[in-house]
Amino acid sequence: MSSNVPIAHGDITAPTPQNTPLTHAPIAAGLSRPTVPDISEDNEPAEDENEDPAQMTGAQAAMLGLVQGRLADLVGKSSGYIESLPLDVRKSVEALKGVQVKQNELQNQYKRECLELEKKYLELQKPLYERRNAIISGSAQATAEEIEAGSQASLKDDPLYTPLPSDEATPAAIPEFWLTALRNHVGLSEIITERDAGALKNLIDIRLSYLPSDSPKPGFKISFIFSPNDYFENEVLDKTYLYQEEVGYTGDFVYDRAIGTEIKWKEEKDLTKEFEIKKQRNKNTNRTRLVRKARPTDSFFNFFSPPVPPPEVTDDDEMDDEELEELEEKLEMDYQIGEDLKEKIIPRAIDYFTGKALEYDVMEEDDDDFDELDDDDEDGQFDDEV
Repeated sequence: MSSNVPIAHGDITAPTPQNTPLTHAPIAAGLSRPTVPDISEDNEPAEDENEDPAQMTGAQAAMLGLVQGRLADLVGKSSGYIESLPLDVRKSVEALKGVQVKQNELQNQYKRECLELEKKYLELQKPLYERRNAIISGSAQATAEEIEAGSQASLKDDPLYTPLPSDEATPAAIPEFWLTALRNHVGLSEIITERDAGALKNLIDIRLSYLPSDSPKPGFKISFIFSPNDYFENEVLDKTYLYQEEVGYTGDFVYDRAIGTEIKWKEEKDLTKEFEIKKQRNKNTNRTRLVRKARPTDSFFNFFSPPVPPPEVTDDDEMDDEELEELEEKLEMDYQIGEDLKEKIIPRAIDYFTGKALEYDVMEEDDDDFDELDDDDEDGQFDDEV
């Protein structure tokens, strides 16, 4: 996965009835403790810009940590201003909070109805998804009308394209369709190993469904359908994403957690582990033996064993900052993969198979790689490249 996980971008493809990009489902809101801008960011004096923190003395470092800790403790605490207002004004402030509660309730209702609209249109799309699967598997032949419509779409993208004959074709399965589509996704291509490819060649469909309206929490499920293979017993591997019951502060659904299917690996076929042979010597008899040990390894199939969000952090049981940051990154990556499967790969599988979608994914990454700058740089000169 790329180091900068693309959380949400302006998508130039056709919008769906209800998108829930990760910036609108900020897991960090439920994980991160409040922080304040570091004094070295915006308001740092110019002469201190090049100071190396590693050169600070132990006393300076301790003082800096103490100050930052004190500042963090102040975030969210009252400055005393509200309490100093006249009683009638404070009542007005409380009334505004009451109005906000009603606004929040309406926003929650709005998002729930949007989710129902997503479900409605997914049902309308199901016959098209079934038709797509029939063509991919070779169980049905492509019609002349479908071939002609596809050729017109190709000509629109490339005026030099040579259309294929539009007469009906003999049924012909498309080999490794879903493996190719997944590998053409910028992020997934980095987590699919060569060992994974052997199993993913047996992937025959990826399907989206929504949790029933009467479920305790709203959410969606992505189902990976496999033909019989040499790697695991499961015919279907599911990944379910749950939202919190109420929308977040930004007015959108917030991810709660993800649940994956337990994979029933066949003997010595677990792609999430690597096996190594180690020699052990008996201290008493001096005899040696070979021991086969397993250790975790990178694999696409780790996707079905998602990271678990931490419980509420307390003063007595606080996670280390590095551990918390690492967990946040894993959760963001997991949620982003689910979001991209739901919003991009499943609805536009053919674009990922042909590579057309890469044009848009790369454009999104390029935009994310650059910061906004003033019209001219520090020397008063414009860059040569546009």
